[in-house]
Amino acid sequence: MIEAIIFDMDGTLVDTEPFNTEIEKSLFKLNKIEISEEEHQKYIGVASDAMWLEIAKRNKLQIPVSELIEQNHKESFRYLSEVEQIPIMPGLVELLEKLQGKKYPMAVASSSTPEIIDLILKKTNLKNFFQVIVSAQETGKSKPEPDVFLLAAEKLCIKPVNCLAVEDSENGIKAAIAAGMTCVAYQSPGTDPQKQKDADAVIRNYSQLGMMLI
Repeated sequence: MIEAIIFDMDGTLVDTEPFNTEIEKSLFKLNKIEISEEEHQKYIGVASDAMWLEIAKRNKLQIPVSELIEQNHKESFRYLSEVEQIPIMPGLVELLEKLQGKKYPMAVASSSTPEIIDLILKKTNLKNFFQVIVSAQETGKSKPEPDVFLLAAEKLCIKPVNCLAVEDSENGIKAAIAAGMTCVAYQSPGTDPQKQKDADAVIRNYSQLGMMLI
């Protein structure tokens, strides 16, 4: 029985993936790092700290990983602070209002930093829908490890088996399943369906999720 819903943020609540991709590409260029499009795609849903650690290891970079991570954090915060609007996924607010009305406990479990999560949720007026907000930084492990979902469930005081996770990325889906949760994949236009094949269900709009839960 589903007692709580845990949402990923980037690509699930808000359409920030194009922003993140642009920021990362600018940092690759700045630091003269050659990354193929295929390799870059593998890091969708992965915390930036874990991404830079892996890139530094693969490419034997001389620049300290801590410096790359700091660059990413600063540039992301600057970019998202200045951008005029952060798009919310269609139909999401209506769904969250209905779930809130039905007293469903809700959480955000994201690979972004706490500062970025807070900035985005405040800027989009989504923050008040969620009782719990967890960043992968709190657990020290990024998706596809399940830790961020397990911590969100613990803070909600709901068993993982009774939580439904809503995700978009392959790494996020793997994390939710590893946590023992039911996982629904949100498929936005341009998403590769193959990367969502392990989810328990796939939705293309939030009214579909509403029909499952309400």
